[in-house]
Amino acid sequence: MTTSLADHLRSLPDESLAALLQLRPDLVVPVPADVSALAIRAQSRVSVARALDGLDQFTLQVLDAARLTRDADSGATSTEAILAMATGGARPPAPALVRGAVNRLRALFLLYGPEHDLRVVGGVDEVSPYPAGLGRPAAELDVRTAALCADPAKLRRTLLAAPPSARAILDRLAAGPPVGSVPPGALQAPAVGAEDTVPPDATNGGAPTGSPIRWLVDNRLLVPISASRGSGTVELPREVGLLLRRDTGPLGPVTTTPPPVSAPPREAKAVDSAGAGQTMEVVRHTEALLEALAAEPAPVLRSGGVGVRDLRRLARVLGLDDPTTALLFEVAYAAGLLGELELTGTATTRYGGDQQVLPTGGYEVWRAMSLAQRWEQLARGWLTMTRQVGLVGQRDDRDRPISVLSAEAERAGAPAARRSVLAVLAELEPATAPTPDEVLALLEWRSPRRARGREVAHREVLSEAAQLGVTGLGALTSYGRLLLADVTDSDERGGDPLGLLSEAESGDPSTAVRALDALLPAPVDHFLVQADLSVVVPGPPDPALAGELDVIAEHESAGGASVHRVTTASVRRALDAGYTADDLHGLFRRRSRTPIPQGLTYLVDDVARKHGGLRVGSAGAYVRSDDEALLTEVLADRRLEPLAFRRLAPTVLSTPYQVNRMLVALRDAGYAPVPEDASGSAVLARPKSRRAPGRTPVATRALDPLATPKLAMPRLLGVVEQVRRGDKAARAARRAPAVVRGTPGGPAPVTGHAEALAVLQQAVRDRALVWVGYVDAHGATASRLVRPVSMGAGYLRAEDERTEMLHTFALHRITAAVLED
Repeated sequence: MTTSLADHLRSLPDESLAALLQLRPDLVVPVPADVSALAIRAQSRVSVARALDGLDQFTLQVLDAARLTRDADSGATSTEAILAMATGGARPPAPALVRGAVNRLRALFLLYGPEHDLRVVGGVDEVSPYPAGLGRPAAELDVRTAALCADPAKLRRTLLAAPPSARAILDRLAAGPPVGSVPPGALQAPAVGAEDTVPPDATNGGAPTGSPIRWLVDNRLLVPISASRGSGTVELPREVGLLLRRDTGPLGPVTTTPPPVSAPPREAKAVDSAGAGQTMEVVRHTEALLEALAAEPAPVLRSGGVGVRDLRRLARVLGLDDPTTALLFEVAYAAGLLGELELTGTATTRYGGDQQVLPTGGYEVWRAMSLAQRWEQLARGWLTMTRQVGLVGQRDDRDRPISVLSAEAERAGAPAARRSVLAVLAELEPATAPTPDEVLALLEWRSPRRARGREVAHREVLSEAAQLGVTGLGALTSYGRLLLADVTDSDERGGDPLGLLSEAESGDPSTAVRALDALLPAPVDHFLVQADLSVVVPGPPDPALAGELDVIAEHESAGGASVHRVTTASVRRALDAGYTADDLHGLFRRRSRTPIPQGLTYLVDDVARKHGGLRVGSAGAYVRSDDEALLTEVLADRRLEPLAFRRLAPTVLSTPYQVNRMLVALRDAGYAPVPEDASGSAVLARPKSRRAPGRTPVATRALDPLATPKLAMPRLLGVVEQVRRGDKAARAARRAPAVVRGTPGGPAPVTGHAEALAVLQQAVRDRALVWVGYVDAHGATASRLVRPVSMGAGYLRAEDERTEMLHTFALHRITAAVLED
């Protein structure tokens, strides 16, 4: 089979080989040494599985028809035979659709050869051992079952005599897969003289029928393929399955088109408006999360991740539930906004770890971006992160809770699952909002092999997309569609590991950012000051205004119009940060679109007049003031007796306690002290922002970590030319005269690649020594005497008895193998 496929590939023009490499890019990494190596790789289990994963249900059914119509002796089939089987069901598809599917399979080289002599590559049977969900022929399972199947009339009578409970088992196995596990005791007959303890069968009129599985095995309708103490596995023979499918056809129900979506399209403007509103909430909550972590970093558990207690603390601060907070936490980490900071010295967290999670330096850059750009960075991080957030809070295999950022929530297939779900929504008419069940049905038809068993993960993707604003009202938004196309194109280019594209896009916003910017309200650079000293921002504030509001006012509520309030503490905080009273008056006049209330002017002046009246330094700590009466008042204040003040001079008091404690006590007592340094200059009290080391966002990586970048046709033609040259060199080497063996360096192999693999397989079985000739990473030929241990997945593992080391050889680099005499 290998030689036949290799000869077929050699006979193709360069353009056809390049088209194959374009459809199956995994065949290029690394570049095959010759055509024989390309043929072996194209039939390998891993490569065939990747090709099958991208096929829809109808194309897979046509491939099953090709497998079922193969000749028992030659292993060949034909297009006409495939058409006869595929169109023989209750609702036959059009012949043109079947031919189109055959052509797709031939383009992928899952089928190869002329139309009258088509062959299936060998790896298909390894990846999918049961074509169309049918079992093996009875002749391969059991002689007595084969004799029953050879008599069609007797087989039908036996099938009609099956009790209802047994017939239900047959129908379930006939739908596929044809194998099933058997509970203990189901295959074991009762002891002699003992009664069968199986309860009466309600589906058989209440009369006991014994074990239905045992009845099926005894009547040769099921064949045990493994049994142990009355339990094991049984298989339904192919002939029985075909008889049970006589109404639907051998392939079962054939569906040529994806299932329809019943939901009518929504209004596109409403979908985009709902999604845009959610993007604002996501950015706001993420910023609040990062600020909370900057104020109180979350310690990292010794086992990795962030503990449940810290997650619930952050959820209370944000006013969200735990799953939503975990999603924002993971997305911010994937976007490079969060990172771990190593604690210096011997310091540890309360959990015994030596790391804390807090914002990175990239957080400052992110805050200065526009609202749409901030959302895009989060959405890209979500699309590309290899984390399944829905696992947070569940239990792992050792019955331990899975925490945020822990390794147990890592899933390599998570990016591909998000891409497949969003691709289904993108292929529908714009603003169409299918139900989750309809989305799962579409995924099941588009890629059955990938969708099977991932229903829970796909439902989580739909929920997360709605929470992040990628979808609105259940439909994919217009900017979400543009983002998906942009990230998919980047994935086909192989990602952006150096971050070059991200730097270019920082100066030129992407199409998704421009589309979202058109939907979001324009950032405002002003606010409205009310008489009650509340500050209303009528829209999303621009970064400069948001930074000023963080200093001069307390945040009260968020939404389309956020509300802040100016208080004594906020004014004092602004003065501590370096503002003067004139600065604050000028800021309010410049930013406010309403007249400044007189109460706000008085508040600023009163706080500024008291601010700095006291100067605090470290002696233990001291307090000084030019106002002697004020110091006398402080000294006589009973609330400050714990500080044990002592007058050093008419204008100086000292205390044995530290400066910070004294500052807190004075402020709690209603004073407004200002710290100063050794030179007597006031110390600005702007809080220092601790930041973790910068991290590269996962959005710069490929969306699918297993994906191979697609190459342009000129480069593929160059690869084909290289493979052709290697093939000519290999054929010339095979025609060269043999070299006498027995040299210290080992023999020069003279066998072909296919014969070498056969020799290696025999050596694995016999545990025999063999000389292996191979091409190393530098292109040089070498040989080594080894004892093969195993061979599979494209590699040979062998032991060198002289050095007692285990070596691994790539099969496509092996030129030949010769058994040691």
